[in-house]
Amino acid sequence: MISEHPSLSIRSLSGPQPSNIRSVLERFSTDISLYGSGKAALYDGLSGLVDAGENVLVPAYLPDAVAEPFLDLGLAVRYYRLEANLAPDLADIERRLDDDTVAIMSVNYFGFPQPGLGEFMSLVDEYDCYHIDDNAHAPISVDNGTLLGTRGHLGVTSLWKLLPIPDGAVLYCNDAVVAEHLAPSSFAGVREQFGADDCRFLLKSAVAGLLNMSPTVSRSVDALIDDRGMSPSVPEPSVRYEEGKAPMSKLSAYVVNGADPVAIRNARRENYRAWQRIFDSHDDVDVLYDSLPAGICPQVFPLRTSIPQRVLEDLECCGVDGAHTWPRLSSTVFENPEYDRATTLSREILVLPVHQHIDPSTIEAVGDRLPR
Repeated sequence: MISEHPSLSIRSLSGPQPSNIRSVLERFSTDISLYGSGKAALYDGLSGLVDAGENVLVPAYLPDAVAEPFLDLGLAVRYYRLEANLAPDLADIERRLDDDTVAIMSVNYFGFPQPGLGEFMSLVDEYDCYHIDDNAHAPISVDNGTLLGTRGHLGVTSLWKLLPIPDGAVLYCNDAVVAEHLAPSSFAGVREQFGADDCRFLLKSAVAGLLNMSPTVSRSVDALIDDRGMSPSVPEPSVRYEEGKAPMSKLSAYVVNGADPVAIRNARRENYRAWQRIFDSHDDVDVLYDSLPAGICPQVFPLRTSIPQRVLEDLECCGVDGAHTWPRLSSTVFENPEYDRATTLSREILVLPVHQHIDPSTIEAVGDRLPR
């Protein structure tokens, strides 16, 4: 039996702000654990709560490897449909639920809170399931006084999607039962020493900086330093998942403990608004989020277009390196016409960089050159 759903703690953004990322997490959650990978964290968070043969429901619009920790635990993964605004399709969720459903996942896409979350949480409570709050995109996004990722019985967030670090993730245990059953594995915590991966990451970053981040040269440097070479192939989801079963690197922990969350949030919001000013005047694209509420730290600038390849080519011609469609869907979803909306979204949604190391003037210069 799952305990009563955790209450939402309300904090004011107008009060004294935490001085680093770690203090943000500890301010809003009483039980956090560090990991190298969010998927590895999810495995640990669920391992003492579920039994092989049960099932978990996750949204169809989701990267392919997210299912791996569930499969590793012997759970069946059932994908549910989404509404056009990325809210859960509650009727479809209810249709897929049964007595063996142990958990249901919601997702805070691109750093913004999951639409329709109130109704979703009511449904989870009604069927006595665990609520997994997937907050991979938004480690420091705060919505109405609550840190995203802490609204479920357990949640995860990915620090490496916010900071220039080789890895890093957090497991939130927001419920007494979840916290009681957590037995951290060998891949929990932080590594005791700096390793070869830390050195490789630092070297790559330093060389790229010296070369002024020229996209072409930077990619060549990546190939020289990265042991995997220039192969464009992406490992299978299970391989990527297994590679993530390691504690957080010492380098990542060092950066997390020193990074300024207020400066990062402000910079990303400014860059988001710069992109928004550009695309508000383009008729061939739709901005996914017109509003940028206080406290939200966007991971990217997402937009939707029926001509994604042309927009990507235009952006590349203007010097934008890193814009891409999102995500790489599970083959279970991609090959099933029942999930046509998720497939369409994965082809039409583009994400543009807003990270804190971009100067807004650089984005504005792209707008001056971008065809209308």
